[in-house]
Amino acid sequence: MRCPYCGQGESKVLETRLVDDGFSIRRRRECMACQSRFTTYEKRDDIPLLVIKKDGSREPFDGHKILDGLLKACEKRPVPLERLEAVVAELERSLQNDSLKREVPTKAIGEMVMEKLKEIDEVAYVRFASVYREFKDINTFIREIEKLRSHSSQT
Repeated sequence: MRCPYCGQGESKVLETRLVDDGFSIRRRRECMACQSRFTTYEKRDDIPLLVIKKDGSREPFDGHKILDGLLKACEKRPVPLERLEAVVAELERSLQNDSLKREVPTKAIGEMVMEKLKEIDEVAYVRFASVYREFKDINTFIREIEKLRSHSSQT
């Protein structure tokens, strides 16, 4: 690893620790030439996950887009940002670990997000579902709320 200060290629590792729930390694290093200290991160090189959109086009998976949707759904709700970030990380990890699928339809991702939201906050779930499923009228809202009520009473 080259030193970011002097460019020398020799460094020693001072400390190693797992981060990102064990999916990355953080190493604290010291340059052998100038004794400057710097941090490096090692992460498994994954095959990129592609998302198949409604129109059939494909784009790389972007967890920030999911987090943006979750933030909008949870606006003014008592849901901590850390919980939403954990949902995105869990979802991404789940998709990455399914090595058979390198392409995932947005519909599958949306359904996974809604399942998580249903557990976290019912109001946020209905908000997200209304946009994701493109509710057309109040009756669609009422049907979704009734399904949510029956599910809540069963559990």
